[in-house]
Amino acid sequence: MGIDKRKFSWGMVLSLALLGFSMSTGWAINKGLTFKLLQEGYTNAPAVIGAVLSLQGLMGLIVPPLMGYYSDVYSSGRGRRTPFVLAGGILAGLIALAIYLGYVARMSLAAFAVILAAFYFFMYFFVAQYRSLMPDVVESGARGKVSGIITLFEWMGNLFLFGMIAFLAVKASAVTGVSDEIKAMSEAGYLWIPFAVVAIFLIGSAIYVFFRVKEPKIKGEMPEESLWDYFRTILSDRDFLSFYIAQMLWWLSFEFIAVFMFGILESVLGTSSVTALGNAIMALFNVTVLIGAITGGPLYDRIGRRKSIIIGGVLFLIPLLLGWFIHTKLQVTALIGFAGIGWGMLMATSWPVIGDLLTKYEKEAFNGRYYGFFEATKSFPILIAGLVGGGIVQLAGGNYKILFPVGAIFVLIALPLIWGMKHLDVMSNEKPGIDKIEDTQEGV
Repeated sequence: MGIDKRKFSWGMVLSLALLGFSMSTGWAINKGLTFKLLQEGYTNAPAVIGAVLSLQGLMGLIVPPLMGYYSDVYSSGRGRRTPFVLAGGILAGLIALAIYLGYVARMSLAAFAVILAAFYFFMYFFVAQYRSLMPDVVESGARGKVSGIITLFEWMGNLFLFGMIAFLAVKASAVTGVSDEIKAMSEAGYLWIPFAVVAIFLIGSAIYVFFRVKEPKIKGEMPEESLWDYFRTILSDRDFLSFYIAQMLWWLSFEFIAVFMFGILESVLGTSSVTALGNAIMALFNVTVLIGAITGGPLYDRIGRRKSIIIGGVLFLIPLLLGWFIHTKLQVTALIGFAGIGWGMLMATSWPVIGDLLTKYEKEAFNGRYYGFFEATKSFPILIAGLVGGGIVQLAGGNYKILFPVGAIFVLIALPLIWGMKHLDVMSNEKPGIDKIEDTQEGV
């Protein structure tokens, strides 16, 4: 049993890249505006803001593993993955508009949190299927290059949205004379624009991929693997477990900074007028992520998985170690910009790992469930970062810079786990053994 790969098509890759670009605009509007909307409209308490933002982590922990699992066994005339992409993309786009409408209508904090939770739910509804489509259609050995290209588009989506928000915030303040940039965007009539743009991209790309991408067929009979067997496989295999734990740790360090970016800038600069600067810095971060992605993708195929991931991790670690010591706008901008290079390499080199392991274990038809768990290990840190990060900041007297050294600790733990993976760089066609896992492909 395996995936009947279609002939490699750059049109197919660019279709997935467009979807990745659009998804990133959705996550960018969450990172670029939600913190400040909560702060301006509801509360200044770090713990409360962190708790609301942690709803993303809760949804990401539950939804992708389940939706990925069911997409593996789902059957329709359009394929296993694209129907989920269509439904999730359309609904996420519509709810993005509801976030704006809920804020301007001054809904209660509880109602606003419910809308955010719904947005997170539908963004995660199709992310495992999106991740699975790449290894479904691309052979192992070329996935690093393709991952680099799609990652490039993903972070271009972030760059586009962060840049738009920064531009609109600066322009609104100039037009209205109001220094509070969220209030200025609202008074100038600009606040709706980013939400409308996100909705257009999410809905448009979901429809396009649904009709453009033709999924490959499964060769042979689909083996049975229950939901319990799926989780048992992950927990009993050292390589899967090591990779998932490592990814969870470096995403935790990233989310400590990303969730509380505006708070960090306020701590460094001593001012609350940081909406434009924060989005400009995140736009710069995404520029340097692009550099890391286009470097890390080909590096993954050239020097091996282990070395390329470790290099990216070390480059991301260095700014975290220095973050406690920054005091100026230039320092924080340079630090986060440099971190983007390492982060881009980590993103481009980590995405293909699960697909390559499943290829070696002859379980490629299960891409959906294993990439669902892949997304869960990226999402659980958001839940932890929001709750724990907010608590750590309060214990530190409101100094958000404490999150830099705390994040560095997690990266330092993650890198040895990657180095110790047994089959990460095994390139032969020989199938490595998996202790305590039944070979469901025997005889197919």
